[in-house]
Amino acid sequence: MPLTPQQTDIARLIAVNRSPSSHLAGGAALHLEPNSLRTSDDLDYFHDAEAQVGQAFSADRRILEAAGYAIEVSLSQPGFVRAIVRRDRDATKVEWAHDSSWRFLPPIRDPGVGFRLHPMDLAINKVLALAGRDEPRDFLDVIYVHRNYLSLGCLCWAAVGKDPGFSPAMLVEMLARKGRYHSGDFTGLSLAAQPDLADLKRTWLGAIDDARRLVRELPPGDSGCLYWNPATERFETPVAGAGRLMRHFGCEGGVLPTVGDEPLLESDDVSRSLLGAKIPAEARPKGPVSGARTLRARKST
Repeated sequence: MPLTPQQTDIARLIAVNRSPSSHLAGGAALHLEPNSLRTSDDLDYFHDAEAQVGQAFSADRRILEAAGYAIEVSLSQPGFVRAIVRRDRDATKVEWAHDSSWRFLPPIRDPGVGFRLHPMDLAINKVLALAGRDEPRDFLDVIYVHRNYLSLGCLCWAAVGKDPGFSPAMLVEMLARKGRYHSGDFTGLSLAAQPDLADLKRTWLGAIDDARRLVRELPPGDSGCLYWNPATERFETPVAGAGRLMRHFGCEGGVLPTVGDEPLLESDDVSRSLLGAKIPAEARPKGPVSGARTLRARKST
């Protein structure tokens, strides 16, 4: 389900103020696609610097008020503003917040909202959100990205790059405790269709089993990366024979995958063996193999 008509109008009006460092994020950015599961009840705008938050709010407020909206600020503090934006009988919660500029990919330009966080970063953020809280909407969102973007195991593998306090296996086990919901838990959400609880459970248990297997088999030194296939120009889940994949690590501001700068997995004998023959992880060679050398150096300090 896309944005509501009012959310669409608000996002369109203030799109002129968006940039790679001031972009739409959260559930609304994830569910811009017409085949998404639900409509978010708010608009979340993330900013790379705390000082940007107040500036962005002021600029957006001027545009919205000129368009006939009333702005009711419910919370304002350094790095965060929450407001209810009203016109006629409709209202939308909008939040402006400071968030880390560390990400896997740069925000993308979107004709309807200006800039939004890259879908892969949105997916990884949702996995971390579900690990930290038990919200039915996050569970549905993680099922959605698992089915449509990248496997749960690969998202967990990459997520520890953003939150190094986790190991991939720890994150998977935290998520394994989720998924115990009743139909009434979803009644407050704006959904395209009522969830099939049996189907959700089957999907979730299968995703957890596959994720456990994946994080055992991947080279430990690669944790925190995504795997990019330059042939298909897609991020993929490594399987035996996936030697043509490249490691892609995040960095400040995000970076696009590049081809030719870094070795493919198939050029690394031990990584190739780990993916195919399950050689013990301790045999993996040392040294940088990342698609983003600066981050690999940063992670080691």
